Amino acid sequence: MTTLAAITFTDVLNVILLRDYNTRVVMIGTTLLGAAAGIVGTFLLLRKRALLADALSHATLPGVAGAFLLATAIGASGKSMPLLLLGATISGVLGMLLAHLLSTYTKLKDDAVIAVVLSVTFGVGAVLMSLIQQTSGGNSAGLEGFIFGKTASMVRSDAILIGAGGLFCVVACIVFFKEFSLLCFNDEFARGQGWPVAVLDLMLITLVTLVTVVGLQAVGLILVIALLVIPPAAARFWTDHLAAMTTLASIIGAVSAASGVVVSALDARIPSGAAIVQSAAVIFSISMVVGRRRGFMWMWLQHRRLRQRVERQHLMRSIFELLESGDGVLDDHATFSAEQILASPGWSASQLKHQLDRAVAEQLVERIDTSFNLTDEGVTLARRVTRNHRLWELFLLTKTDVSADHVDRSADDVEHAMGPEIMKELEAILEAESQQIVPASPHRLGSSDAKATR
Repeated sequence: MTTLAAITFTDVLNVILLRDYNTRVVMIGTTLLGAAAGIVGTFLLLRKRALLADALSHATLPGVAGAFLLATAIGASGKSMPLLLLGATISGVLGMLLAHLLSTYTKLKDDAVIAVVLSVTFGVGAVLMSLIQQTSGGNSAGLEGFIFGKTASMVRSDAILIGAGGLFCVVACIVFFKEFSLLCFNDEFARGQGWPVAVLDLMLITLVTLVTVVGLQAVGLILVIALLVIPPAAARFWTDHLAAMTTLASIIGAVSAASGVVVSALDARIPSGAAIVQSAAVIFSISMVVGRRRGFMWMWLQHRRLRQRVERQHLMRSIFELLESGDGVLDDHATFSAEQILASPGWSASQLKHQLDRAVAEQLVERIDTSFNLTDEGVTLARRVTRNHRLWELFLLTKTDVSADHVDRSADDVEHAMGPEIMKELEAILEAESQQIVPASPHRLGSSDAKATR
């Protein structure tokens, strides 16, 4: 038995190049399964029915055990893979039908329905498995492999079955990509447009059932849910586009399956199913941290940039209001000191020093001995930031019920998110004020007669 400590470069090369026949069969079968599960799981995840697959996987156990008992009762082989998978399919469909009936005709919520179906069906399966263990040949039936998977014992016919099922799911998702997309994002709109939502939902559940059933051989009913959920969840950290997400989820599923098989082939003590799931978990963890769209690191960087931009705009507005020689008029050549800005509320000495250093580095402010002066770019930014702030203040004071003592705080919360489109709308509403470079501060003149001068 090869252990991790005794692995040589030749062993690794043999596994990667698929020189061993059994490794080649297992690799092809599980990789196709992982790719199919990633695509189907994407729609299942976006449909917010990830736990439904968990209930479905547990509902297959009574079918496997029941098919074995029925086969042995009529004198057939209880180890026939097609027969066992057929039993798993039937019980899985019945489990989903039970979930649908409970959800439709009772007041139970979806999580309660899933919990009931999962526990009841798995309990029935456990009872049948116990009966099998008491029959002659039950101990050697190998049915426990359907619970935790038995990838290493996969033969050519199993790989073909898994590959055919996975390929069918992939093709079906590609053909009905538009319909499934509409179902996942707006089923009410789809129903209003005359789309057969119930039929599409049934098709999606059918594909999930197929992936679950053919995946029993690879990872088992306990872990097959991981192949349906983890790859699309990992892909969600990288993109917002559905086509890219399904493609990436398929790749992650395939890579996870292949990596798990390689690890298990190098060390026979590691079960393939568990290795596959752990490989997917590693990819998920990496995606969660560095994913370009929703990864923790990128979200932290975006939040940090936003905070810096907001603080820079606050500094520019504080400088404008400090150098304002008249209402809305900026003295371009006036200098100011850090102490003067500190006199205004909202600033600490360390925060102000940091922001002034950044403003100097960005050429918004120039340092003159112990004083500072705005550059041309700084003047433009200060005017724009202050104008946006005061236009929003005027709008809140004249067009809403916000009181004057709360308007400044409300403006601070919103002004940094106002783009050109919003500013045009404000200018259309506040026609007189919008014609000025910078409106006068409403706090000085009052909201009813606020006027701006050049």
